[in-house]
Amino acid sequence: MSEGAQAEVLALEGALSFETLPRVLEESRAYSARPDLPERLTIDFSAITEVDSSAVALLLEWRREAARRGKGLYFVNLPANLLSLAELYGVTGLIQPCRA
Repeated sequence: MSEGAQAEVLALEGALSFETLPRVLEESRAYSARPDLPERLTIDFSAITEVDSSAVALLLEWRREAARRGKGLYFVNLPANLLSLAELYGVTGLIQPCRA
């Protein structure tokens, strides 16, 4: 594996909602099937425009998949409303943003 493949930043854009969830899940499954999957992935939420409760479920699914594969997964620039939803569901500790 090349040095550059050890860590990546994936910048998300647009809405993370019930309507977009199937597309985002499909894209994330294709990403995780890569033979050069990085050891550490940081997902940047700075360009996310809208979230609903399905976004919390998505982040939890990504955490489960990363743990299953033994990969590091970090979320940065999480929107305040997404953090509020995570707090409401009692899962803030599972999606807490990475502190640089």
